[in-house]
Amino acid sequence: MTSDAPADRKSRSRMALLGFICGLGAIAALAASAVGYRLAWWPVTTALSLAEYGAYAAALGVALSLVGLISASRRCVRRGVPLGLLGFVAAVPVLAMAVRWEYATRHYPPINDISTDTDDPPIFWDMPNPSEYPGGRAAELQHVAYPDLGTLLLSITRERAFTLAREIAQDNGWEIVAEAPDEGRIEAVATSPIYGFKDEVVIRIESAEGKAEVDLRSRSRLGRIDRGVNAARIRDFCAQLRERASEDRQP
Repeated sequence: MTSDAPADRKSRSRMALLGFICGLGAIAALAASAVGYRLAWWPVTTALSLAEYGAYAAALGVALSLVGLISASRRCVRRGVPLGLLGFVAAVPVLAMAVRWEYATRHYPPINDISTDTDDPPIFWDMPNPSEYPGGRAAELQHVAYPDLGTLLLSITRERAFTLAREIAQDNGWEIVAEAPDEGRIEAVATSPIYGFKDEVVIRIESAEGKAEVDLRSRSRLGRIDRGVNAARIRDFCAQLRERASEDRQP
C-alpha cells in the first residue's frame, strides 16, 4: 500500500496541474480572441469561436482544479493544493463571462436597436449606415422586455439638457460624431471594453413648455442581438442625466 502512495500523489498533482493549464489556456484564448479582433487579424466569427473554445477550456479547468484541489487537500499532497487554487482562480472569470454571455443570449429578446420613443424614434444622420428604426415586431419585443424605457422629461431648458447630455456622453467615453445644438441632436459611438464592438447612440432633446424632452436610441453595428446592452446603456444614461438635472436645480 505504501508503494502506491507516491504514484497516487503524482496523480493528484497531475490533475491539479492539468486544471491550471486549462485555466491558462482559457485566458489565452479569450485574450487572443479580443486582441485579434481589435487588430483586424480575423473577423468577428473567428473571434467568437476562439472565445467559445476558451469557455470550454475554462469549464474543464474549473472541474479539474476542483477535483485536484479536493483530492490533494485530503491526501495532503502539498504541490496539488496551490496548483488547484491557481487553476480555479484562472478559469473561473472566463467561465463566469461565458455563463453570463449565454444567459443574456437566452434571456433578452433578439433585437439590437432600442429607442425610448418607438412611434417617432430619433434618426441617425451622421453614421455610416443611417438606417431607420425597425419598429413592428421589434418594437413589440422591446416594450415587453424593457417596459421602463420611455421619453425622459426634465425640468430644465433644452439648452441646459443638451449641455449635460454632451458632458455625460464624454464622461462615459463615447466618441461624439455629431453635435447639432439647434436641433437638440447628439450622435456618438460607444465602444465595448474587451472586443471594441461599436454601438451607435443618438440623443434628441426637444423643448416642451419650458422643459426638456429627451429621447435616446442605441443600436449595435454588428449582429442581430445585443444581449440587453443597448437598453442598459439608455437606462444608465437617463439615470445620470436625471441626477445631474436634479443637482442643477438645487440652489
